Amino acid sequence: MSAGDPQGLNPWVDARGAQPYPLLLPHPRYAAEENVVRFLGAPARVRRGPRPAILVLGAMLIGVVAAGSLWWTSTSSAFGPPAGLEESALPLGAPPPDRHATSGSFAFSAVQPDGGGPVAYSPCRPIHYVVRPDGAPAGSEEYVRAAVERVSAATGLQFVDDGITQEAPSAAREAYQPEAYGRRWAPVLIAWSSAAESPELADDVAGIAGSASVTRAGRTVYVTGSVTLDSEDIGALAAVPATRAVALGVVTHELAHLVGLDHVDDRAQLMYPSTSLAISDFGTGDLAGLAALGTGECAPDV
Repeated sequence: MSAGDPQGLNPWVDARGAQPYPLLLPHPRYAAEENVVRFLGAPARVRRGPRPAILVLGAMLIGVVAAGSLWWTSTSSAFGPPAGLEESALPLGAPPPDRHATSGSFAFSAVQPDGGGPVAYSPCRPIHYVVRPDGAPAGSEEYVRAAVERVSAATGLQFVDDGITQEAPSAAREAYQPEAYGRRWAPVLIAWSSAAESPELADDVAGIAGSASVTRAGRTVYVTGSVTLDSEDIGALAAVPATRAVALGVVTHELAHLVGLDHVDDRAQLMYPSTSLAISDFGTGDLAGLAALGTGECAPDV
């Protein structure tokens, strides 16, 4: 996402660009890949508007993220943490009841291999996250906290702040880092950065986000991810009282990408690729999509 013009005259553009980004041919899953941890772009677009049914609008496609790179690691989950860590028998929370969009639309970043619903985090375990604060603008802690609270309230997913890290953002980030985080999936990394360190933030891009997934027995679940935020762009918005809400909107937009929302062409939604001062929080379509992402299946085998 890009920060755009402080007066709202020029739209800011999401991390993956306002222009349609290249799409690769469908990638079949082979048996040997079942336990591979991957960072992917948006493999499919699924929209759900006012109707409760999920409509798949296109074939399952593997996308490219940010500056055209495909994020993934070849780390086999055979070398991952013990399955089911912190997994409860029941969801830890739930989205607000009756959260069905009567207007607006939403899209998921990825759908299950059988097309039966979105890829999501397990609602039965907390999502741990750490923050790399290097170069963060003033008030950054509040922006991250508020964005996490917004996503948690909309999905029912529970987040745990594990504190500060020195880990640098990377498109090749490993999902399992026992030497740094112990024998568990690495916590989500929220990092403040710059275009010099993270080239994906060049030009007008103010944030990038994605999650890593594991597929077991035909079911795919997110296990960790990363959000990289441009300190300069978001800091410039945060420095002006009139655009502080927009700064929070940028961070919130990226956290929504993290849990599985994609772009939509509905200008009333926060997940629209460009926005103005008028839209800095979730719309009805965004909220319906986030509610669906909060009702995924438990994942005791991951």
